[in-house]
Amino acid sequence: MARPPEADAPLEHSGGGSGHNISPLDHRRSAIFIRPSGLTMRPFSSLFVLIGTLLAAGGYGATFFLSMHFRSLGGSDLDTGLALAAATLGTLVGVLLVGWFAQRIGAARTMALAALCIGFGVAGFALIERISPFSLFPGFLVGLGWGAFCLAAPMSLTERTSNADRGSWFMRFGTVQMAGVGGCPAVAAFAIHSLRWPLTSVLYVIGGLCAVAALLLETFGRISPRSRATPASPVQKRWLREIGAIFRTRAAYPIAMISLCACVFSGLMTFQMSLVQGTGLQAGTFFSVYAVTVVVARWLLARVVIRLHREIATKVLLVMMLLGVAAVSAVPYNAMFHPASAILLGTGYGLVYPTIQTQAVNDSAEMHQPAALTWFVVAYFIGTFGFPAIGGWVLVHMGPHALVALIAACGLAALTLAILQDRHGVKSLSKA
Repeated sequence: MARPPEADAPLEHSGGGSGHNISPLDHRRSAIFIRPSGLTMRPFSSLFVLIGTLLAAGGYGATFFLSMHFRSLGGSDLDTGLALAAATLGTLVGVLLVGWFAQRIGAARTMALAALCIGFGVAGFALIERISPFSLFPGFLVGLGWGAFCLAAPMSLTERTSNADRGSWFMRFGTVQMAGVGGCPAVAAFAIHSLRWPLTSVLYVIGGLCAVAALLLETFGRISPRSRATPASPVQKRWLREIGAIFRTRAAYPIAMISLCACVFSGLMTFQMSLVQGTGLQAGTFFSVYAVTVVVARWLLARVVIRLHREIATKVLLVMMLLGVAAVSAVPYNAMFHPASAILLGTGYGLVYPTIQTQAVNDSAEMHQPAALTWFVVAYFIGTFGFPAIGGWVLVHMGPHALVALIAACGLAALTLAILQDRHGVKSLSKA
């Protein structure tokens, strides 16, 4: 993921955007995305969506064990990369299909089906007994489910929350989602190393928990019906055609940045077991510290980051993420750099995701904001599932040091784009 789609979708325009003059017609077009202010979500019904999200996110977290799984079958990290490349294709299909399904069966039920799809994919990996072209199909299913889930989830929350309380619900949702992404591999590592569970059994259990998540999310949709005033799908069908309008604005920078940040996240998480091999350290420690850090950082520091100047906060968090990559390269010299890397990654990446997601939306014209959000999610998936295909080849043919250098290069590229984004803003102001 992951944020992963880590899905803190800020769908409201909060001022300070790109300086576009919004016409009354544009306001009427965007008004369909605004909820009546009196709607609030009941705490009881929210338990179903939050627990369901935690379990479904664990299905994506299970992909961090693919490296271990394919090596046990006689394969290598190249096979891991290919399986996640198939997941990349699946996410793109999921993004394209989610609007169609949400309009017909509702966003909540679409989210439930997506969780079920993730579970089938995870269980499919457990069924693989030898490396073959069929190994790619479970990866496609996981990607299809995760792609649909990360778009259907914010749709479902948008349908059931008011403008006033939507931000807090998105933060809760995103925190639980990231806890599932990092917490599942931590618990799974404990089951494998301490309880001596075989990895295939762990994958079956995670797949079953995704099925439980689907039931919880379906229940959520039934006991918390959406308002009739809100359309079933806020994702415009024209999002592919709106790419030109979006990428002519400053929104292009955060969209590109999240893809690079996702490369850093997926590189360190997917190949964590290979990176610590021979050091005596456990990948489960990294996953545990990362999950705890993300939850604590989002609950305690999110408001601080929001109060800071957004461009400054972005660069500070990206530097922290880069320091996390640097700490990984120092792990062979001191074991303390291992948890330090998880803390830096959890704080930097965990907080920079919602920060630059807000930039992507606010720097777009109001009528293009849903399309900008969709492109942001697509860019995240390309980095999350696409990078392991390249990283696996680098790891096998050039070694772990080359992989860490490649991950660091992605982080540096994201920081460079953040600096260029500021200069673009200054130029735009001078021209105005």
